[in-house]
Amino acid sequence: MNPEVKGFFDPETGTVTYVVYEVLGSSCIIIDSVLAYDTKSGRTHTSPADKVIEFVRQNELKTEWILETHAHADHVTAAPYLKTHLGGKIAIGSHISMVQEVFKGVFNLEPSFPVDGSQFDELLKDDQVVHFGKLSFKSIFVPGHTPACMAYQVGNAIFVGDTMFMPDVGTARCDFPGGDAHTLYQSMKKILSFPPQTRLFMCHDYPPNGRPVNFETTVAEERKSNIHMHDGISEEQFIEMRTTRDATLEMPALILPSIQINIRAGEMPPKEANGISYLKIPVNAL
Repeated sequence: MNPEVKGFFDPETGTVTYVVYEVLGSSCIIIDSVLAYDTKSGRTHTSPADKVIEFVRQNELKTEWILETHAHADHVTAAPYLKTHLGGKIAIGSHISMVQEVFKGVFNLEPSFPVDGSQFDELLKDDQVVHFGKLSFKSIFVPGHTPACMAYQVGNAIFVGDTMFMPDVGTARCDFPGGDAHTLYQSMKKILSFPPQTRLFMCHDYPPNGRPVNFETTVAEERKSNIHMHDGISEEQFIEMRTTRDATLEMPALILPSIQINIRAGEMPPKEANGISYLKIPVNAL
């Protein structure tokens, strides 16, 4: 069965949160939620997630899963907030432990911070099928942007995370710890081997040339027109392009707060003696 998909675009981070369901009143999953974070004040607010909650409640949907495609470096997840208000289990790919281990060292996190993914309710394996209502999703391991990225297939739709973007934007960077352009190329080939009419839903859109925001395309359109990964681009050409381009990119504006929170499944660091949580800024480390 093919799903209904509702996307919520957050213009501050360019992120799309998806609610995926069969019909009104059915079970649903939520993919890649957003908690707004103000870097100047260190304050969070919930307006992006509140729009999702309103939609789910108005349409009497039952949230079973709150999925992360990976530990995002460009926005903070709202998964715990959504779970509190809507229920559901928070899940991510099982390789998240690799990311946790790296960044526990980068941020010198508390010794008690576990690097086994136990902060999440469920760790998903490659090709694992999970049912929700009359629908199901399949986890597809697609590393390269990070070593733990997952895509999720529901019927004729695949939610690709940060593997690729709309055809006129291209593909994800590979210069984060554990990223690898060769691996990303293979992951994208996996996705682009699905039938041409398969719907692909992006995690982000960064519209060039003033075009309207768009975050849905197809395998056929990506294979025809993706500026980094259309048919005929060899692995060697892709790796050279990606490596050269990544060397010119600045770090995402929210990478320092996002990673610290997202590897905790969206929870803040433990409060200190004064009742306040603190995030760390590693100096000259990244």
